[in-house]
Amino acid sequence: MGLPRVGRRDAGMVTAELAVAIPVVVLVLVICLAGLSAAVAQVRCVDAASAGSRAAARGDSPARVEELARRAAPDGAVVSVSTRGGDALVTVRVRAGGWGDLVPAWDLSATGRTPVEQERGP
Repeated sequence: MGLPRVGRRDAGMVTAELAVAIPVVVLVLVICLAGLSAAVAQVRCVDAASAGSRAAARGDSPARVEELARRAAPDGAVVSVSTRGGDALVTVRVRAGGWGDLVPAWDLSATGRTPVEQERGP
């Protein structure tokens, strides 16, 4: 008898399914890429805050500390330098990960805290 014949009414089914599936796949991909971008920015904030607090703890000037932190931070980051209770604090903040109206951006921050080195007398 042979194989059953596929009717003409099923001919456009795959096209309709692809028309629905492709935008969903693209949206999921965009969300994943935005999340990955935000994760990379967070790691860079942590590295920048760490480098800045180490520089501040060893006695570098606030301008030099800010320069070192900005160099390691993501573009557009805001760096603040302060001291509290014998510790050098460097905070790096940035808004990252958003792509237009499709994926919202996240406010990321990291703070590095390092004890300030005390000068030893003779």
